[in-house]
Amino acid sequence: LLDDIVLTHSLFLPTERFLQQLHQQYPGGPRGATGGSGLRRKRAVLAVLLHFLETYKGLLQEEESAGKVIKELYLLIMKDTSLYHELEDEIIKLHQLVETVELKVADETPPPNKQVKPLFRHFRRIDSCLQTRVAFRGSDEIFCRVYMPDHSYVTIRSRLSASVQDILASVTEKLQYSEEQSARGDALILVTMASSGEKAVLQPSEECVFTTLGINSHLFACTRDTFDSLVPLPEEIQVVPGDTEIHRAEPEDVANHLTAFHWELFRCIHELEFVDYVFHGERGRRETANLELLLQRCSEVQHWVGTELLLCEGLGKRAHLLKKLIKIAAICKQNQDMLSFYAIVIGLNNAAVSRLRLTWEKLPGKFKNLFRKFENLTDPCRNHKTYREVLAKMKPPLIPFVPLILKDLTFLHEGSKTLLDGLVNVEKLHCIAEKVRTVRKYRSRPLCLELEASPAQLQTKAYVRQLRVIDNQNLLFELSYKLEPGSQ
Repeated sequence: LLDDIVLTHSLFLPTERFLQQLHQQYPGGPRGATGGSGLRRKRAVLAVLLHFLETYKGLLQEEESAGKVIKELYLLIMKDTSLYHELEDEIIKLHQLVETVELKVADETPPPNKQVKPLFRHFRRIDSCLQTRVAFRGSDEIFCRVYMPDHSYVTIRSRLSASVQDILASVTEKLQYSEEQSARGDALILVTMASSGEKAVLQPSEECVFTTLGINSHLFACTRDTFDSLVPLPEEIQVVPGDTEIHRAEPEDVANHLTAFHWELFRCIHELEFVDYVFHGERGRRETANLELLLQRCSEVQHWVGTELLLCEGLGKRAHLLKKLIKIAAICKQNQDMLSFYAIVIGLNNAAVSRLRLTWEKLPGKFKNLFRKFENLTDPCRNHKTYREVLAKMKPPLIPFVPLILKDLTFLHEGSKTLLDGLVNVEKLHCIAEKVRTVRKYRSRPLCLELEASPAQLQTKAYVRQLRVIDNQNLLFELSYKLEPGSQ
């Protein structure tokens, strides 16, 4: 019950109020009863606070108001150390936890500038993409390009949680955009532009927009008068035939590097990001960045499969690549990387790929049968029954198909009310927490993959971690019809 409440309290009680309630429940100083009831109450409050700190850890660095309440409560508890020797073990643990959490307090001096962290789709540098991924927090700083209507750009340094208004202020400063221009009605707006040409204006109050961009989407700054004239950047990938790393690399190496990278991304996601993503918790988007990056990566792998196949012109070579991709999916499944497995199967089922009749006919019968089994495993019938049965037999470590976890959480949220007659629906909270705890179970053991550090392996690693893909479905269909005009 304690874990249920700590994981889901933001649904019915904001963090600061939750901690204030604990503060009020702790009778401090000599006035507090020294009898059994006072001790029990103090121990109960300590149990909740310890569990809260253990669960939240790094996330509390973003909670200024929460940090202030925790520090006040901590000082109150420390005053009681001489009166309540029975609480010594809990207080030692509390002291250790508070020391490990960098709590922010509004009136403290700001910390020195942190190192700028690269998102894996920004500034495709080998040294950045080969680094072990670490969790993102809202206060982390990144570099980002913001484009102009003529496709020139400015590079800004910004907090991950920055609002659209903050981003535009940085762009305006870089462009030396005058207040006079803004007063004339030429104020800049921030627009997201997809490779397909789809665009949307972002509202000034929106936050953490960097991790919400599509795979090949970009930020544009323009005036409202020039909005209609915006066109997407030229395709980032060369739409010409030519062998990429996948044609040279062994299927085992590609699959293992996919699993290793996705495990790093999966490990970065805090359990509470699942709750905040589905239930729009009080912290908002700035604390779901790691989850959003993994979801983007899932989409990226799907489009990577289609991109590689449709840029392969020779029929025999394309059939061989199709066979290799099915092998990669099989090894990912063997690695218990169901995210990569699912993404590859979905990518092979893309309409622009599945219509390549001549390519599929050249596939050996053994691989046709294997792919049919994969399709059955990813079949959504009866609420993904086959996949759930296979997953239930797996032991950690494993990487689940994360979008399905979010789907289950959404169903739990929309299927019942959080409050019933003014009381918290504990059954709903328990179901949500149980689903989130499955993530904890999947990551309860470390992933052990033996990956060499040879130049060839590093090249494959770099390729896997900075995939260049076409996410424009119309362009994928154009490539498909050029390869096999008459296929159905």
